Amino acid sequence: MRKIIALASVLALAACGNGAASGGADPSTKSIRIAYQAFPSGDLIVKNQGLLEKALPDYKITWTKFDSGASINTAFVARSIDIAAIGSSPVARGLSAPLNIPYQVAFVLDVAGDNEALVARNGSGVTDVRSLKGKKVGTPFASTAHYSLLAAINQAGLKEGDVNIVDLEPQDIQAAWTRGDLDAAYTWLPSLAEIKKTGQVLISSRELATAGKPTLDLGVVSTDFITNHPEAVDAWRKVEAQALELIAADPAAAAKAVGAELNLSPEEAQDQLSQGVFLKPADLASDEWLGTPGKVGKLADNLVSAAEFLKGQQKIDAVPALADVQKAVYVQGLPDVLS
Repeated sequence: MRKIIALASVLALAACGNGAASGGADPSTKSIRIAYQAFPSGDLIVKNQGLLEKALPDYKITWTKFDSGASINTAFVARSIDIAAIGSSPVARGLSAPLNIPYQVAFVLDVAGDNEALVARNGSGVTDVRSLKGKKVGTPFASTAHYSLLAAINQAGLKEGDVNIVDLEPQDIQAAWTRGDLDAAYTWLPSLAEIKKTGQVLISSRELATAGKPTLDLGVVSTDFITNHPEAVDAWRKVEAQALELIAADPAAAAKAVGAELNLSPEEAQDQLSQGVFLKPADLASDEWLGTPGKVGKLADNLVSAAEFLKGQQKIDAVPALADVQKAVYVQGLPDVLS
């Protein structure tokens, strides 16, 4: 029933829309509506330094903050955004039935490492994942953290129903944590840093990746926008690559920009950036990640694997075919963009 109600809400939002909803699909309208999330990434550097605005001075660029991938998927269905930073698990869900969102993966922002983790609150009596049985755990539903939590529970020999999992956005997790309402939470930075002050990390997304359940933060673009504004998509990929280069070459400058967006000191931001895994721009066109026009990379397999897991958890109706997911990885001109 929850799935039916949620889908009805998404479709209702898509139907009502607003006047700006068709902006990105119109070739004559030079506007880009970007959904960003408040986690340490190159995307925040692009925003803070106005890199895309400098690259595309003729475009009106609007940045809107979202709290999770689930709400971003809803916005894509409503055609109210063109480009977004979103986790691989919600992308796998978006490419699957019943959503079948017409968007494509065009960039890898980061690979989740220690910047996303499951933490048990001090005094909760939780010492490992298995001891979560009967406990209350907060996580944003339909996010990479939710996916990783389910994977950790499964790995520990528990069923989802053994744990009281509650749907909370990262900022709400902090508030519930402070009140003592949660025994544990799976979340990402910067909220992760706050709850770790009074908790113990049980498992991180870096460890789950090693165990075969990797998660990523991706840059996705609506198919309509790619069709009508391919040059703008190339410009966006170029500045995202520039941000990755800054993280690698000048961590202090990268941290200053990210810290300004997250209201953190440069030192705090640099520490948080160090917990993620950021690829070299050239790596994005490799077989391991996005690939090339002649050969889509293993990222497509990763998304299908995530969809298979979600189907097993009864979170989606069906797993998309690998060929369909490969078509949803945008690699046109990628090697030239990243060179």
